Amino acid sequence: MSLFSTTFQTIENGISYASQKQQTIAQNIANVDTPNYKSKTVSRTSEFRDLLHNELEAYQTDSKHIPFSDSSQRMITQQGNTSYQANGNNVDMDKEMADMAENQIYYEALVDRLNGKFNSLQTVIRGGK
Repeated sequence: MSLFSTTFQTIENGISYASQKQQTIAQNIANVDTPNYKSKTVSRTSEFRDLLHNELEAYQTDSKHIPFSDSSQRMITQQGNTSYQANGNNVDMDKEMADMAENQIYYEALVDRLNGKFNSLQTVIRGGK
């Protein structure tokens, strides 16, 4: 019997994913003027997404909301088929900044959910006070 639900592990995996994605975006931005640099992205594997969907049911109340899902199995891929600058670099700053903002919202939602879980535990430990 587990003392805690799998929510903590799911949130931990989500925060780890958001951290890795933030590092990848920062690397892309740092190399915006590097000749022949190709941007990288972090993606989740479909097997874990399917497993997570079966274990955790979340409701998305608006199509504009970011879905609550995560993957402990991630892949960093290089986008090598485009070039936005004459020097062969394909970093699109507008896309990187949008991805960074989306990732920040995702991270903050996970941290907020984690704080809620800890507050619930504190309430139980204090005896409902």
